[in-house]
Amino acid sequence: MIMKDHEHFKFSNGVVAYPLFFILFIWIVFWFEVRFGFNFSKFGIYPLEFKGLRGIIFSPFIHGDIQHIYHNTIPLLVLLMALFYFYRPIAWKIIFFGILISGLLTWSIGRPSYHIGASSLIYVLVSFIFFKGIFTKYFRLVALSLLVIFLYGSMIWYVFPIEEKVSWEGHLSGLITGLIFALYFKKKIPKAKKYPWEEDSYNAQDDPFLKQFDEHGNFIEINKMEEEQSNTTINYTYKEKKD
Repeated sequence: MIMKDHEHFKFSNGVVAYPLFFILFIWIVFWFEVRFGFNFSKFGIYPLEFKGLRGIIFSPFIHGDIQHIYHNTIPLLVLLMALFYFYRPIAWKIIFFGILISGLLTWSIGRPSYHIGASSLIYVLVSFIFFKGIFTKYFRLVALSLLVIFLYGSMIWYVFPIEEKVSWEGHLSGLITGLIFALYFKKKIPKAKKYPWEEDSYNAQDDPFLKQFDEHGNFIEINKMEEEQSNTTINYTYKEKKD
């Protein structure tokens, strides 16, 4: 029991700790840039140029200003926690290859400008969690997908060129990458739990729980107690009082 509790404790910490460290690292990079007067934007993705390839790895950790990093922090934290909770065995693969593939797509289709920020990864996670939840037909994951739509559904508009300074190419790349992952990792789908009465071989007459009830749905033990009480004979003994 102690061993199981310890493993559960480690699991719970991983769900929270890994996303927190990821977010913390992004903020440290931003603090370092502001504190010492650096400008890391040139390390972002610059499409169709060889030097721009380095941005595939660096861009998720680089942000233009406090508003940019702030708007990315909360959704990234929530989505990473959901990823590690429901898909921990493949979580790091989703993050690493999500950054790699979405970054490469952005490099291939982006405008000639530096593309920075963690929003591509956010779109990878939104897309993966949503589509994977739909594909599973597993009620907990479907509920998670609906929650993702409720919280971040408006993000879909930013995969189109509606704002000049927003990298819609990075958002679109992330959306496509997440969908690809949801299809590729389809074999990893957690199976919905089946209860005994959902099995084809289920026989109600052999169910130990149902055996406790009669044909009218009454609990047998209660009926027995009522019968015993109704059949009980009470005898009174009268004794005369002697002077």
